[in-house]
Amino acid sequence: MKLTIYNLEKHKVGEKDLPAQFKEPFRPDLIKRAIHALQSCARQPYGSAPLAGQRASSEVSKRRRDYRGCYGFGISRVRRKILSKRGTRMFWVGATTPQTVGGRRAHPPKVEKIWEQKINAKENRKAIRSALAATVDKEIVAKRGHKLPLEYPFVLDASFEQINKTQQILDALLKLGFAEELSRSMVKKIRAGAGKSRGRRYQRKKGILLVVGGDCPLLKAARNIPGIEIIPAKAINAEVLAPGTMPGRVTLCTTQALEMLDKEKLFV
Repeated sequence: MKLTIYNLEKHKVGEKDLPAQFKEPFRPDLIKRAIHALQSCARQPYGSAPLAGQRASSEVSKRRRDYRGCYGFGISRVRRKILSKRGTRMFWVGATTPQTVGGRRAHPPKVEKIWEQKINAKENRKAIRSALAATVDKEIVAKRGHKLPLEYPFVLDASFEQINKTQQILDALLKLGFAEELSRSMVKKIRAGAGKSRGRRYQRKKGILLVVGGDCPLLKAARNIPGIEIIPAKAINAEVLAPGTMPGRVTLCTTQALEMLDKEKLFV
């Protein structure tokens, strides 16, 4: 498959054959599995304190003639702590057992649980190749909700990697026909639900992904545009290509990025 190469002024400067990584069959199930395995490694282990709900001194005898026994009081025979007593009369409150108010949890989350999901290295590479192939399928990309120019997919000229001003890359993307896509990713909405109070107050749609060959001025110039992500070819993973396990993110690769994928046989 050949793609057109455009420069900063949207002038056609040549054509480029896509590497073999873009010819992988579309496997959304494998992409989803690879993303879940990647996200599971970032999960923070959590759990209850081992003695939570069991710090109270609670005991009630079940024997009929014992002092502080529960026979004859019409109460359930659960562990209780004594708050006060007068003679042979006690004021009990349930404690320790899971079914009592203030008691322990029956099956709390355990800190020692392993959250990491494993995936074979070959499966992971295949998922990345499948996600790459989805980025050049206009139908899949449009179905994801992106606003695309008529010429998509295409390749960016090497001159893009030398841009060192945010306004320059913004102007170049507008000339390439991504005005609607940029305005779509600039919309910031307030999250629905309790996440608002947990450091996740705002949500923004994922925008364009720029893939470059390596370290270049564009890495700093483009990272401040809302919704846009920029990444070297070696750092590609399934999650940046298919955020939220939804394949088909609008992706623009430079000629150097494609050459690196082909030359170093990345993800093959």
